[in-house]
Amino acid sequence: MARKDSTSAEQLAEAFRALSNANRLRIYQVIVEHCRRHGQADLAKVPAGCAFGDFMQRLNIGAPTVSHHVRELVEAGLIRVEKVGRRRYCHADPAMQEKLAQFFE
Repeated sequence: MARKDSTSAEQLAEAFRALSNANRLRIYQVIVEHCRRHGQADLAKVPAGCAFGDFMQRLNIGAPTVSHHVRELVEAGLIRVEKVGRRRYCHADPAMQEKLAQFFE
């Protein structure tokens, strides 16, 4: 197996590991859904990403739990987080979404 293939396999394995937790899967689904409806954020304008508070309200989980799960999703390459003032916004990583889609084709 070529190095590129093993790196892709490792990236996919990490993504699947992160998504194997029900709370992380729900958070990721909320982010993807939000990004599909509103597009990727342009930080020069009003951010379109999901705010951390959205997860706490929609999924009924606390701030420390949200932070932990979001960190896991970032480390898996599934999302990125941008800070605007005191708020943090999450955006789905389109490259990883494409890798996941290709895997299931």
